[in-house]
Formats: sequence, structure tokens, C-alpha cells
Amino acid sequence: MPLLTFQVLDGLEMGHVFEDLPTPISIGREEDNHIRLNDERVSRFHAKVQEDAGRIILTDLDSTNGTRVNGHPIRIRILQIGDQILIGRCMMLYGSPEQMAERTRQVREVERSEPEAATDTISGEAQPEGEKSDLPGDLFPDGAPPVPADLTLSQTAEVSEMISFVHSRLLNILLLAQQQGGASRKLQAAWMTVPPSAWMTVSQLEADLAKYLRELADPRSVG
Repeated sequence: MPLLTFQVLDGLEMGHVFEDLPTPISIGREEDNHIRLNDERVSRFHAKVQEDAGRIILTDLDSTNGTRVNGHPIRIRILQIGDQILIGRCMMLYGSPEQMAERTRQVREVERSEPEAATDTISGEAQPEGEKSDLPGDLFPDGAPPVPADLTLSQTAEVSEMISFVHSRLLNILLLAQQQGGASRKLQAAWMTVPPSAWMTVSQLEADLAKYLRELADPRSVG
């Protein structure tokens, strides 16, 4: 039985990680749900996630305000690592940081082996050669740095404002983006207006920033 992880990017539970959940998983506003989202736009029992034949399937349970994946309203959807799920005001990222890193590696390999996949999804034309180059080396190979310790109240507020600025800008990109048809079957996922590896990186960065904000607001949530 697979164990699934969902990272909350935005909403009242922003920064929370629902990890190692066995299927089936219920999502909704009621306490009896495995993933409880405290939002009046979320139905009491909004959606469910289950495994079937090795695939992870998200189903909307006839909710009042619906469920979106990668910007699109869905009734039922086979989830891929990196999918962004919007339920009410809550946006969740499907996959753990480790799964996101592995998925990013796989997508980059496809991008290198199939340069025709790196096309402009609006015009259908290939991107300039300069835009196909590999990303620079990772400045933080060991992962995101920790929140600074022993900050004063003013310092905490200042750091929180800085992160909130970046968080809100990135969130706007995630909310506005919509999935497009992929150029390669090997990708088995959405094409946005940026290469998938960059999209995965932005998605995980959003999750890291959400965790920072949660830790700054409540240091007791760490651990």
C-alpha cells in the first residue's frame, strides 16, 4: 500500500505537511477526514484519494466549490508527483521533497534527450537555444537552510514580510498557470509556459517558503 505526502502551499494550513498517509485518504472540512482543511469553501467531505492498479486517483466528491488540479477543474484525475491541487483556498502539492527531487531529475533527463519537448506551449515554436541550457548548479545542495534562531520580535516580523512577498508572488504564478498538452508521452504530466523541471523547482520552493512562514509564526510547530 503506497504512503502519500501532500505539502500545503497556501491556506490556513499553509506550511503543514501531511506525510506518509496510507490510501484511501479523505479530504474535507470535518474532523473525520485524514486531511482536514479549515476553510468554509471546503465541503465537509470534499475529495478522496485512492490507489487502483498502481495509480493514485483523486476524485471530487460532488463538492460545492469543486477541485482543481494544475488550474483545471476535475471530477477524477490520476495524480502525478508535482501536481498542484486547489481545494477551496487551500493549495496542496502532491509529493514529498524527495519525490519532487527525483521527479525533477527524471524530467530533466527527458528534456535533454528530447529537445523537441522544450517548445512554447502557446505558439508551438521551439524556444531559442539559449533557453534550453541546463540550469546552474544548485547553490544549496543539502536543501533549504533553517530558519534563523534567536530572532527578536522585530526581526521575525521583518523576515516574515520578506518571505511573504516572495511567497505571494510565486503563488500568483501557480494560481494563474494552467496545464497544457505535453509534447512527450514520457513526461506524463502538464506542460506549463516554463520547462517542467523549472516548474517543479518553483513548486517545491513554494512549499519550502510556506514551511518557513509556519515556523516563524509558531516555533512549536517544528519537529
